[in-house]
Amino acid sequence: MPRIPFDRLDEFAFALLHAGGATEYEARLVGRSLVESNLRGYDSHGVMRIPYYVEGLVKGQTKSDVALSIVRETPTTIVADAQWGFGRVQCGRLTERLIEQAAAHGAGIGTMTHSSHIGRLGEYCELASERGFVSMMMVNSHGAARRVAPPGGKAPRLGTNPMAIGAPCGDTPLVLDFSTSATAEGKVRVKRIAGERCPPGWLLDADGRPTTDANALYTSPPGTILPMGGDQAYKGFGLAMMIDIFSGALSGGLCSRETPETPPGNCVFVMIADPDHFGGGAARFQDEVRRLADFVRSCPRIEGHGAILLPGDPERATRADRMANGIPLDEENWTCLLELAQDLTLPPPLIV
Repeated sequence: MPRIPFDRLDEFAFALLHAGGATEYEARLVGRSLVESNLRGYDSHGVMRIPYYVEGLVKGQTKSDVALSIVRETPTTIVADAQWGFGRVQCGRLTERLIEQAAAHGAGIGTMTHSSHIGRLGEYCELASERGFVSMMMVNSHGAARRVAPPGGKAPRLGTNPMAIGAPCGDTPLVLDFSTSATAEGKVRVKRIAGERCPPGWLLDADGRPTTDANALYTSPPGTILPMGGDQAYKGFGLAMMIDIFSGALSGGLCSRETPETPPGNCVFVMIADPDHFGGGAARFQDEVRRLADFVRSCPRIEGHGAILLPGDPERATRADRMANGIPLDEENWTCLLELAQDLTLPPPLIV
């Protein structure tokens, strides 16, 4: 398994996306976002996505160099249409505008339709946390990628419908970022490309039987990813259904349906709020969050367990390790990137 230095992988990601049809600006922004996802351990949202992004450009499902269309705007709300532009580019633009609304009026709530894959949701919450703002994000699959069956069912009805919630906390912001399914679809895809088995508890085959075969998700008829929650999977599935409503219906986009009407992508819901406009103001908010974090970290530990981890801690530890020692990629996913480079007549990067 190769370990690629951050700067080499960052340049390689940029080169692949730029040669694949993205503008220089978009290739740099999107490539860096994907590599940063790898740095934090979100390999399902990392550079393994590049071949799919380039394929989207070739097929015309993803557009390069398009504006974010503002359909409707008030001082505290934005309704946007991404026009199938790069998700990281368009959602970044929406987030920045909502941050401006929150700074001026206390809160900004936005929705966005017709977006290609926006990437790791926690990245946008991190942008808000840098300004001292709290945030919440939800996305669905624009009604085009069903992966999860309801408890007791064996046919997919919803997407993996992730959400992220962020709160500033000094130098260690609290960012909770998770799929409402047992795992993200991208993690299954990574396992499939790598020829590896999935852990028990991730998948059901098309007959509703537990399986560890990653290929089972992509058969016809397809298998499904289990909802988050184990024996209480109704909680994960119920949350996923509400996220479908907030991101799909509220945005004017699409909720899950039998026959997709658009390419795979995301409908987006974003909320950003400035604590200085609420309760005791920003200073009291920050003090209370720090007190809470310290109180939770001080919890007596069960013998044999390490430090108490809060949302964002695992990502920071993984990032530090991978910046120092390189980003690990399995041979099969790395080979896919090298094959794409060959197709685009790009030289492979030096990784030693």
